[in-house]
Amino acid sequence: MSAPTTGDATPSTAAAPAYRTDLDGLRGIAIALVACFHVWFGRVSGGVDVFLTLSGYFFVGSLVRHTIHAQSARIGFGETVSPWPRLQRLFRRLLPALYTLLIVVGVLTIAIVTQTRWQNIGREIVASALYYQNYYLAKNSQDYLAASSANSPLQHLWSMSMQGQFFVGALIVLLTVAGLIKLLGRRYEGLTQPRVIRAIFAVVVGGTALASFAWAQHRLHIDQPYNYYDTLSRLWEPLVGGLLAIWMPTWRVGVRIRGAMTVIALILIATCGWWIDGVASYPAALAWVPVGATLLVIWSGNTAPDQSLPRVNQILASKRSVWLGSLSYSLYLIHWPLLIFYLTWRGIDHANVLEGTGILLVSIGLAWLTKRYIEDPLRGGGRSSMAHLRWPAHPRVTYTAALTVVLVLASGATAGGIKAWDRHMLDVAVDTTDLDPALYPGARALLDGAPVPALDPQPTPLAMAQDLPQTGRDGFMSDFAATTPTVGVYGDPNGGKTIAVAGGSHAEMWIGALDAIGRRNGFRIVTYLKMGCPLTGEEMPTRLEGTPYPECRTWVRAVMDDILRTRPDAVFTNSTRPDPDGPADHVPAGYLAIFDELTGAGIPVVGIRDTPWPHKDKRPINTPECLAGGGSATTCGTVRASALNPVDPAQAVAATNPLFHPLDLSNGVCTADFCPAVVGNIIVYKDFHHLSTPYVRTLTHELSRQLAAALGWTGPEVP
Repeated sequence: MSAPTTGDATPSTAAAPAYRTDLDGLRGIAIALVACFHVWFGRVSGGVDVFLTLSGYFFVGSLVRHTIHAQSARIGFGETVSPWPRLQRLFRRLLPALYTLLIVVGVLTIAIVTQTRWQNIGREIVASALYYQNYYLAKNSQDYLAASSANSPLQHLWSMSMQGQFFVGALIVLLTVAGLIKLLGRRYEGLTQPRVIRAIFAVVVGGTALASFAWAQHRLHIDQPYNYYDTLSRLWEPLVGGLLAIWMPTWRVGVRIRGAMTVIALILIATCGWWIDGVASYPAALAWVPVGATLLVIWSGNTAPDQSLPRVNQILASKRSVWLGSLSYSLYLIHWPLLIFYLTWRGIDHANVLEGTGILLVSIGLAWLTKRYIEDPLRGGGRSSMAHLRWPAHPRVTYTAALTVVLVLASGATAGGIKAWDRHMLDVAVDTTDLDPALYPGARALLDGAPVPALDPQPTPLAMAQDLPQTGRDGFMSDFAATTPTVGVYGDPNGGKTIAVAGGSHAEMWIGALDAIGRRNGFRIVTYLKMGCPLTGEEMPTRLEGTPYPECRTWVRAVMDDILRTRPDAVFTNSTRPDPDGPADHVPAGYLAIFDELTGAGIPVVGIRDTPWPHKDKRPINTPECLAGGGSATTCGTVRASALNPVDPAQAVAATNPLFHPLDLSNGVCTADFCPAVVGNIIVYKDFHHLSTPYVRTLTHELSRQLAAALGWTGPEVP
């Protein structure tokens, strides 16, 4: 994945080891694993961890040799500490192929992907170009799991961003250390000894690696989706490779034993993707399997001059392995977006064996073309296979210069297009607060049999990106990291009674209706809302993707303490959720614990049944995207029995607890047997499972009716 050599092309002769072509072969194995696991198996292979370790080995080792050479050759202070020459080499090696890919992704996004996804992909193009894609994904908690047509074509570039951050950060820090050694060496000559220089670098690199590993292990059970992408958590992987470059053990071990170690290491690298869930486990302790195996391959091939290279290392150094390794950077860049665009074009989630083989072969071909005509020429020097080419009419204009200009102009045009699209998205939202109920009846078409004229639905699928509940816009939806509640006030702020709305986004999505009901009927609505955190008594709640979510537990306890202290007249929260072990919905045990605690304190609970989560054949449906891609209310809808039990499961709770009041608005979302994507000319869902704000407004009358029946004091219904 990294460029063939990230350090100096010709390091100091005194300290430089012989070039390790077997490690190029290891790159070839790593990229083959990454691509095959992505295309066919939908798992993390550990190949990226191999790349990170190799990058650190080459990069840090080169910096150490540069520092030792600078001392022995009496190179000037500025030449020792200036990062610019190396940054230039990094830019030439990494940016041309990356920027070419980003330009192509921009074009293919417009040609293949629905407009509902343009804004997010555009922002990922910017994040990837500026090397912060890993943090963009971490912030949005995207999981690096099996490829599907819903995945971003740039999701894989998190590792490139992480490596870029590592290269720049390590360069600045270690060259600063080198400069201090040079400066202090004028007074303390002992500091300029090679062994002392290596010891200083070892302390800096080793200490940072240890801190990074401890951080990764600590964050594993706190926020693993963020931890997976976090550079601070990943730093230890390249740094331990760098540590091996600083201090390579010189134990004299027989060639057969070294060969056996390489075989064992390669088996671990090749198989760890099967028995380690990398998304849930890396970069913590289990990442030592691919990382440690890579270190073992590096060490086992580091033979003395009078020792022969183990046979397996010779195979790694063979022409075919090295050739594939030389394509690793371009192949890594290309294979994932090619897979995602193919799946999107076909409208499928998985490639079969034949399709996957074709994708891999095309990826290899495009990677070879990219290396030969983009990577190599723009690196310059002896590696440029086309550096000799000049345009006849302009002898001073080389192929490299022309290609550079094209890339810069195209990148600028792509960035300009992204900015223009973002500005367009700000204007695309339509005010749906006053939709004519005769033209856009929404839920009234199901509940009251209201006529539905032939009109395009509102809001448009594209405008759904701007569709947020008022609480989100007002800043009353706490983020994933929050552990204390932020309380919002809606309805009638001076009302004599209060309903507390508590939970996650599936409680929040009702605020538009509740606000109107409260204002009309003279009671307050106070909100306790947190992303992905229902009101649950679970000791270890998890996020939607299954990772631990301890912040939720802390937040829920703080909310419960505040509710028990302030004693609202009722608590409105979710009562059901899709059953992970069945085809319909259920009442989680954690919800029951909360219901019991509140009602035990004499506080009534209004439990609203969760609405169906759109899906088909166990595949989740993003409703706006499905409609934008040519789907209809039917093809983008859900069979009711696959999402809902015939009877609200919360009814059983109400039978034994008189202070628990179940609400069920399912008939305002579904017919007797089907849940359409569009009802009454309004799109029902804003994404995979949240009701759209305008559709919730059309449920206000029914929600008010059921609240009045449950509590008896909410007043007349909202018309």
